[in-house]
Amino acid sequence: MAKILDLFEAYEKNDLPVEGGYVISNFFDGNSSYSRIEMISYGNVKDIYRTEEGITFQADGLKLFVLVEPNTYPKKHVEPCYRDDAHKVPYRFKEMELHTTKRQDKVMVGKEPVETYTSFTVMNETGENQSFVVHKAEGILESLKNYYFQVLWKNVNMARNDAEAASRMIGDILPQIINPFN
Repeated sequence: MAKILDLFEAYEKNDLPVEGGYVISNFFDGNSSYSRIEMISYGNVKDIYRTEEGITFQADGLKLFVLVEPNTYPKKHVEPCYRDDAHKVPYRFKEMELHTTKRQDKVMVGKEPVETYTSFTVMNETGENQSFVVHKAEGILESLKNYYFQVLWKNVNMARNDAEAASRMIGDILPQIINPFN
């Protein structure tokens, strides 16, 4: 099983995988179940260091975004790439796979990862937002699918069946960013 640690604690303990790994950041809206989950697969690491804004990785990365949009979200007609910063992901509707829950909430995941070159910064945690680092290991795909299931079920409060279906949909796309830099 993969080792999943709080990113900032792992940095302080010098336990970040420098050969490459995964960073998952969860952004939860305090007023609704609207959530954004950003997963970065990184490799070719040159440096990792702390700044005022967060932790900067001088590394290549592939980002995959998941968006959970409650049925009550007032701007659901707006393309995800044109929303305000707290609700934005870099995809249009046609670039995302969709699962609609029994409550008519939507889970959307990008069909293709987004490339980052040279560096990226994981912002400091605020409010309910969280960031984790995942070490590469045997069975990483199953560990990541289970992670998404747990977040959707327990943090977003999605029905178990819908969380399972959505995590399977996400799991179908995850192989595109597993070990891309080997």
